[in-house]
Amino acid sequence: MQLLHVPSSLCLSFQNVKTHEESGLPSYEKPLQLSSAIFCSLQQQRPERSKWASRRGSALSSFTAKAASLEDVAGAPAISKGTAESDVLKALSQIIDPDFGTDIVSCGFVKDLRINEALGEVSFRLELTTPACPIKDMFEQKANEVVNLLPWVKNVSVTMSAQPARPIYAEQLPAGLRTISNIIAVSSCKGGVGKSTVAVNLAYTLAGMGARVGIFDADVYGPSLPTMVSPENRILVMNPEKKTIIPTEYLGVKLVSFGFAGQGRAIMRGPMVSGVINQLLTTTEWGELDYLVVDMPPGTGDIQLTLCQVVPLTAAVIVTTPQKLAFIDVAKGVRMFSKLKVPCVAVVENMSHFDADGKRYYPFGRGSGSQVVEQFGIPNLFDLPIRPTLSASGDSGTPEVVADPLGDVSKTFQDIGICVVQQCAKIRQQVSTAVTYDKSIKAIRVKVPDSDEAFLLHPATVRRNDRSAQSVDEWTGEQKLQFADVPEDIEPEEIRPMGNYAVSITWPDGFSQIAPYDQLQTIERLVDVPRRVPSQV
Repeated sequence: MQLLHVPSSLCLSFQNVKTHEESGLPSYEKPLQLSSAIFCSLQQQRPERSKWASRRGSALSSFTAKAASLEDVAGAPAISKGTAESDVLKALSQIIDPDFGTDIVSCGFVKDLRINEALGEVSFRLELTTPACPIKDMFEQKANEVVNLLPWVKNVSVTMSAQPARPIYAEQLPAGLRTISNIIAVSSCKGGVGKSTVAVNLAYTLAGMGARVGIFDADVYGPSLPTMVSPENRILVMNPEKKTIIPTEYLGVKLVSFGFAGQGRAIMRGPMVSGVINQLLTTTEWGELDYLVVDMPPGTGDIQLTLCQVVPLTAAVIVTTPQKLAFIDVAKGVRMFSKLKVPCVAVVENMSHFDADGKRYYPFGRGSGSQVVEQFGIPNLFDLPIRPTLSASGDSGTPEVVADPLGDVSKTFQDIGICVVQQCAKIRQQVSTAVTYDKSIKAIRVKVPDSDEAFLLHPATVRRNDRSAQSVDEWTGEQKLQFADVPEDIEPEEIRPMGNYAVSITWPDGFSQIAPYDQLQTIERLVDVPRRVPSQV
């Protein structure tokens, strides 16, 4: 192994659930991707588990704990395999997701269903989108209960699992990023507001919830990660065969920072810094991660643009302080993410207040965080108090959520973690289903994320509206692709998401069209919906 030297130039697999016709079961052709705040897991040994579960307990009231009425089966001397499978799926369909109101069977969460009718044994697996959710144990308990209520069942075995970590469009990414499900930017255009404190404690909170997590310190000029954590190996090493970077680790979280490269703080110009960031991020052997937390540097310059363009950011968490000056700078960052189609899911107002003599004091004023939420429509706001222990933990190398997992600060970060898990799952669901092809009516369905409007487009119209250099002359603007060049009955072969802003549509002639959501919203729409074409057997 050799030391890394920086060169100078530097939620679930929602598969369709198709049951056998002979069993008389329904066929679920359009599963719904649900919030990962529901289908996830929690490390059993952490003391916070009961607090998280109780906090979401009210949501679980939507579960129906009673199995379906099966009197016609109870009196039968023997039960067939098809009937038994139907009974189990019908019982599990009583479990409703409290956020979306859809049962777990229709969503395709039930996997590997095995039944021994003679012994009355049932086993199955619930596949999760992410292992980082506080009420996974509740789902397991309800699944056991409803199946055990079936009259012929004597033993139930439920296994909880999560899909392999991967982004929605892995094949378009550098090799090092293809096994990372969600990349979260923790950002503020202003320095000194506590981005690194929030990033590190958020990462270790997600790890405490059972997720596989990494932290990338993107501040080359002033890296904070080496001070805030204390890994045994404080120098990054390079795999000489693969020419990849092996991250260091602390308490199970993978860490990469320029401060671990043995170079100290950087003195270099912007383009060179962008090269360093690109190398550190894309050539690291991250392995399978559910969440990669990126500690963004202040500003909206080369580094920020490089990160947003090279990395498929799932969402951003904005950090601010109560002062008006902080709001002015933070607003610039929010606008940058908006322009780059990166959703901002939460605002954290750091150093918001302190308590003394039975009173709450706001030494830096009030309202910056709420102003960001109101002006930009960000859905969640969290306050972090002024605490000497929070500052001290950043200097000691042990994050506050690790040093005091039951404290008030840790509870706030648990709420932030739950918010991030839930919002990331919703974003992934919206992106993966934003543009689809409905073969039965030969039309492209569009529902742009963060929009309630859904509409249909004719495939030929979409193909004719391509604005790439192959269809339109870049210099003259002359239309190279003519109307007659596209057959009316053309159908897309594949539609894949391209970040949070566009889809890639592959056509029968091999052409891959990049169709931004903004452009799709301006194309002539189908008003008369075509009749459904019966599926061929």
